[in-house]
Amino acid sequence: MIPARRNKILSNMFARYMRYRMNKAFNRIVITPFTPKPGHSVLLLCNHFSWWDGFFGNYLAYWTMKRYLYIMMQHDHLEKRMLFNLFGGFSIERGSRGMIKSLWYAADLLNNPENLVVVFPQGQLVSNHTTHISVEKGIERLIKHIKGPCQIVYCATLIDYFESLKPSAFIHLFDCGAAGEVPFEELVSNINNYHAQALKDQINVEH
Repeated sequence: MIPARRNKILSNMFARYMRYRMNKAFNRIVITPFTPKPGHSVLLLCNHFSWWDGFFGNYLAYWTMKRYLYIMMQHDHLEKRMLFNLFGGFSIERGSRGMIKSLWYAADLLNNPENLVVVFPQGQLVSNHTTHISVEKGIERLIKHIKGPCQIVYCATLIDYFESLKPSAFIHLFDCGAAGEVPFEELVSNINNYHAQALKDQINVEH
């Protein structure tokens, strides 16, 4: 496992640079109104469909949630992009003995109410047109290990073009409650209900 070596100054510079890059690449980035719970860390569970997903998480951590970003990345992906290690990236190697260490590491980060940890519960890239979000069992282990107050948030990012040559990103955020409040099976059901609602709401977005 590769732990994060987050550098505050470099992370702040990177967040500002990526906000500029994303505003250039996207026609609009629309985020549903959301207020994180005071005194809670945030476990941000995001649908995973594109190269941009980690940057969406970074964008939300800095400009919406106002938390320090950490992001769980595939071990081989982080090894190839070690710069992200300085921005909060830490690794997980699914199916290995070290996987549990990565989950415990993420849980320990979430014991600090100033932190936000991005995790992709699907574990792989899946089209954002999917109607079902699979949540790996490792998420259950992670949540059970969190000791401090932690808000679980599901993030469904959906893309549309409408009249523009550039895509617009519509980020739907849903409060799933605090860690330990909702049984895992119910959490998975709620995430899928929220995702289904996001797909319905997407039909009526303004453009």
